[in-house]
Formats: sequence, C-alpha cells, structure tokens
Amino acid sequence: MKCLRICSLMVCLGIIMSPTLTSAEETTFTSFRVLKPELAIEAAQAAMSDCRQKGYQIGVSVTDRFGILQVTLRDQLAGPHTPDTSYRKAWTAVSFRSDTSGLSKLTESGEAWAIRNVTGALPLGGGVRIIAGDGDMVGAIGVSGAPSGLEDEACAKAGIAAISDRIAF
Repeated sequence: MKCLRICSLMVCLGIIMSPTLTSAEETTFTSFRVLKPELAIEAAQAAMSDCRQKGYQIGVSVTDRFGILQVTLRDQLAGPHTPDTSYRKAWTAVSFRSDTSGLSKLTESGEAWAIRNVTGALPLGGGVRIIAGDGDMVGAIGVSGAPSGLEDEACAKAGIAAISDRIAF
C-alpha cells in the first residue's frame, strides 16, 4: 500500500513537471528582429530628403531596437551637434520605448523629470520608434537640426514612411 502511494505520487509529480520542462525548453531563447542596414540607410536618406525639401539641414541617425547605431548622416550645412543629437534622440526612443516628443512633454511637466538625468537620454522631439506591422519595435530614427522638435519628428516619420511597406509584415 505504501509503495502504491509512492508510485502514484511519483507519477503525479512526473505529470506535473512535464509541462514545466517543455515550457522551460521553449522559453530558453528569444527571437527578435532588427532592420537590415540597407533599410536603415534608406530611412535615413528619406528623412534627410524630406527635411531638405523643407529647407532644413539636419543630422539623422537610425538605431536598432537595442539603441545600437546603424547609420548617421549629416547634411553638409547641418550644425556640428546634429549627428550626436540625432543619435541620442533615437537611443532615447528605443530605451524608453516611447517617441521623444511624448517624453519631452512628460519630463517638462515633472511627471518623468528624472529621464533628463539619464546619461545619453535626450527627450526632445525628433526621436521616433520604428514599429513593424505586427507591433514589434525594430529600431528608431532620430533627426536634429530642423527649427523645432515637431519638424524633426515630421522628417523622421517621412523616413519611416519610405520603408513602411517593407516592415509591414
């Protein structure tokens, strides 16, 4: 009788543990997507072209989903600060998983003021997340040099629009 209880307990434990083991095997690794360099370059060029048409000389940067720089372009008359500023805007967008125009408002009102103290963060308009069609963030684009953050953001969105058909999956 005691042996039967022990065997039954072992069988129950085996049944209970089986899904856990399978589940652990399934969650050991994660998959993610990032933009190919060709798309990052195309988005940056499209953002720069959009700003040029509006008469703005800008710097533009594209990062992957982890904030690692993929490309930076600086128009010939853009300020010397624009490459660094555009990168920091893109980095901030992926780091805080939010477009920087929204972060700018949050940090001004005091709701998220501490973001301004994070090394490298730049919560000014012009950093926009690049979201694939399924909602996956695959990178970010930052623009600096237009007259305001709103204009920077508009150029960044034009860069994303140029590749939107290929990230719609």
